[in-house]
Amino acid sequence: MAFAFFQLPANAGPELAAPLNSFLGTHRVVRVTREWCPAGTDSYWAFCVEYMEGAPAAGTVTTKVDYKAVLPPEQFEVFARLRTLRKALAEREGQPVFAVFSNQQLADIVRRDCRTLDDLKGVPGIGESRVEKYGTEVLAVLQENGTSA
Repeated sequence: MAFAFFQLPANAGPELAAPLNSFLGTHRVVRVTREWCPAGTDSYWAFCVEYMEGAPAAGTVTTKVDYKAVLPPEQFEVFARLRTLRKALAEREGQPVFAVFSNQQLADIVRRDCRTLDDLKGVPGIGESRVEKYGTEVLAVLQENGTSA
């Protein structure tokens, strides 16, 4: 999660709001908090924009990958189990699913045949904190029924 901050004078016209509006239109915004800051003739609105780094803005056209078509059936089965886990983790954390893992990351976990926490750290975009938070549960799914990715 990343943050951006903006200030708009009380008497701001559309031209002064353009940078904020442009930012909101080009980023995946999670939350916007605004605060009125009274200072007489210098009063302004302060905005804190919480957004997902690297995630496209809502409504942005992206190429959708059909993982059922690109993964062999055995790998797709594991991928599907990881998606089910991701959904449960997202609900538990109160996060959107893409904030836990992207579909691409799940597919990479399967393709790389991850078996250890260090293997998970090697997947692009999965860092130490995600491995600490979710790694054990991901590995449990990968080892489910004696199978691995």
